[in-house]
Amino acid sequence: MVEAKNLSMKYEKGGQYALENLNFYINRGEFVFFVGSSGAGKSTLLKLIIREIVPTNGALKIFGRNVGRLPRHRLPYLRRNIGMVFQDFRLMEERTAFDNVAFAMMVTGASRREIRKRVPHVLGLVGLHDKAKARVCDLSGGEMQRVGLARAIANRPAMIIADEPTGNLDPGTTLDIMNLLRGINLRGTTVLVATHNREIVDRFKKRVLYLENGKLVGDEQKGIYAHVH
Repeated sequence: MVEAKNLSMKYEKGGQYALENLNFYINRGEFVFFVGSSGAGKSTLLKLIIREIVPTNGALKIFGRNVGRLPRHRLPYLRRNIGMVFQDFRLMEERTAFDNVAFAMMVTGASRREIRKRVPHVLGLVGLHDKAKARVCDLSGGEMQRVGLARAIANRPAMIIADEPTGNLDPGTTLDIMNLLRGINLRGTTVLVATHNREIVDRFKKRVLYLENGKLVGDEQKGIYAHVH
């Protein structure tokens, strides 16, 4: 699903490595936490996976394809198979919950009939079936993140990537969102979560990849948020 070989990333020539010589493999259907303090390289790694940036050295394969060498016309296919969830939600706030999810399907070429059927279904999956007509700006932070999750799973992606998905939420809501991600994972979707929420990582006992100063310093199967030195 995701394979990194000697993966390195520098943003500017002669600058510091944002990521240095990473080697790891993530199988289909895994649930993996990327942890590390701010500046450890988590966001850089996620940007590489969705091919927002291209590695300086080494190789990164997503779904068996080397993304660094992926021609531009193949990018929509890659991104259609990856659902993104963000800390700051990135929703169209003046539009309804339904519209936000429908738009994600529309841009990938889904038919109107498909959208009418699928959107209520995914909103139901995240517990928002009664909020389809509500404008996003009238929802709570937790509800906004549920819309973000519904949008991420609308196109049945093979992989969900969540970048600090609970960073702006209170502890109770955080747990709800993480349980939803776990439920999505149990249906077979690969889930990658970048976080520095220690309690969540300790509670869920999933695989943990530890990043520190751009290096991979630990990889534990049922990990807790430990500082590895």
